[in-house]
Amino acid sequence: MSWNTVYLLANYWAFASWALLAFAPRSPRILSFIMYAGVFLLCLLYLVLIVGFLSGGINTGGTGGGDFSSITGVMKLFDTPGGVVLGWVHYLSFDLFVGMWIARDADAKGFSRVVQFPFLFLTLMVGPVGLFLWLVVRERRARAQAKTK
Repeated sequence: MSWNTVYLLANYWAFASWALLAFAPRSPRILSFIMYAGVFLLCLLYLVLIVGFLSGGINTGGTGGGDFSSITGVMKLFDTPGGVVLGWVHYLSFDLFVGMWIARDADAKGFSRVVQFPFLFLTLMVGPVGLFLWLVVRERRARAQAKTK
């Protein structure tokens, strides 16, 4: 299977999970599906890739020599198709997990889906920006809820 195919499959899988998170009812069954069919499988793919790269069992599609011990080593790793896919799957899995946390936190704090959507979209597109903005917005509601308990 080509690196482009792996990249596209991971993208489609993550996008389907994000669509469920944004638009499907947030029942325990749907959230579990997103967690285990979405996040878990993306993490499993990452695990297979990283173990394969580090053990030499999977060729990154480049000349090799990349590692995590220096910025030069990371640059060499990401200068290969496999290295880019590895990094991208890392982003996809963590951003989806963070998106799930935002959605569940927003539901618990009584934010409507309309209010949640921009934060979820930003987390999908530019992960830390969406998370940062959510942390800023949620603070006031979190403090208000803490006072009523």
